[in-house]
Amino acid sequence: MEDHKLKVFCTVADTKSFSKASEIIHLTQPAVSLQIQALEEIFETKLFDRSSNTVTLTPAGEILYKYAKDILSLYASAERAVGGITGLVKGSITVGASTTIGNYLLPPVIAEFRKVHPKIKIHLLVGNTKRIVELLKGGVIDLGLVEGEVSKYKLTMEKLISDELTLIIASKGQPAKTNEISILEITKMPFVFREEGSGTRQVIEYYLSKNGLSTQNMNISAILGSTEAIKEAVENGIGVSIVSRWAVRKELRYGSLRTLKFRECEMLREFSLLFNRNTISTYSVDTFLSFLKSFPYNKLLENAL
Repeated sequence: MEDHKLKVFCTVADTKSFSKASEIIHLTQPAVSLQIQALEEIFETKLFDRSSNTVTLTPAGEILYKYAKDILSLYASAERAVGGITGLVKGSITVGASTTIGNYLLPPVIAEFRKVHPKIKIHLLVGNTKRIVELLKGGVIDLGLVEGEVSKYKLTMEKLISDELTLIIASKGQPAKTNEISILEITKMPFVFREEGSGTRQVIEYYLSKNGLSTQNMNISAILGSTEAIKEAVENGIGVSIVSRWAVRKELRYGSLRTLKFRECEMLREFSLLFNRNTISTYSVDTFLSFLKSFPYNKLLENAL
């Protein structure tokens, strides 16, 4: 029901970029420009200043932006109210998720959700936690799912599930002597690390410090920039590594990797839901949230074993 031109306009204003807006709303950049051009023709004035390296709102654009946000919010309220009475759930939801959640947790969950609610379209944007927070505060996404602590960003956060990080080793040539290992034993093994700044690496570093160790004690054989690259490296015998259990569901199913638990204690972090407290959610968003909160996540992990 909502005015698509206003949605495009607000996305350009929030991202300050026509190219970023086109990626987010799944339109070509020329199509985004045409939507903005159509609005400028309606109001007979320029809405964006494109003279500098960044795209900024003109005074007229600032006024329209305020009203556009209110209009889109009213659309969401209307959809929520009517949907609550009729029980009809349709529309679209834009979800932002950090890497592990977006790549490994959400796809099977969204697939199950679509079986129950086929009329709801879900757009999933994957990025680091900082990027997801920016999109949420800008109103580009309806909700976010992130790893770790984000209280400093003044958003509403609600814990969803705990994520266990586990040691992975190659199955080939590795006798299954035990299902546990000490963190001290790992310091003697070639270890494949994530790059600095990675959320997974931060959890590992914190766990090491809790046990009186640091990265200096690790025998680092490689530093790689993605979980997929790390899994490939471990499968090919470059070393062992630590990743989320969600990231190795497929490899465990096919037997290319094995996981070992830590004797000291579990290595855990939280997956959390993020909301913009100033945004009114639609009935379809509320329905998806309820589904996320009640979903049997453990069954997905059990199916990988």
